[in-house]
Amino acid sequence: MKRPWNIIDVPVYSLATYEEGRVNMNIATYVTPISLKPKQYAVAVYYNTKTYHNLFERGEKIAVLQVLHREQIDLVRSLGKKSGLKFSKLELLERKDRLTEWNGLTVLDGACAYIELMLDGYTDTGGDHRLCWFSVRRFKTIQESGLLTFSKLVEEGIIL
Repeated sequence: MKRPWNIIDVPVYSLATYEEGRVNMNIATYVTPISLKPKQYAVAVYYNTKTYHNLFERGEKIAVLQVLHREQIDLVRSLGKKSGLKFSKLELLERKDRLTEWNGLTVLDGACAYIELMLDGYTDTGGDHRLCWFSVRRFKTIQESGLLTFSKLVEEGIIL
């Protein structure tokens, strides 16, 4: 039987953060829209990761939330289970020719949508993630079908 937090079905995202123009990406499933006006998202960011480093130690406040397509499932283990502090996700994605540019920012080619975010604030929850809230600066929907979902990650044994 699945754990209660694994019985919901939500989109799978990748949060792209930047350090001096070099992109790092993670996998994010703890993501939700929290406001319509202004449009805002809440994203839980794991401590001790390159994403955390870029947002809080480097102070880079711009990020791109990417809504993943089913065809990007092969990237989930590399982007989500390996640390950008020890492994260059940029080099992997360049080698696999999986990157493109959107609004001057490096993003995953083939995503369903891109949402450019500006970090507005955060709170420490006492758990293993910092809860962040972001304002939407701009967005683009590429395709509405083919969305990669959390249940697909469970079905494929990527999430238990």
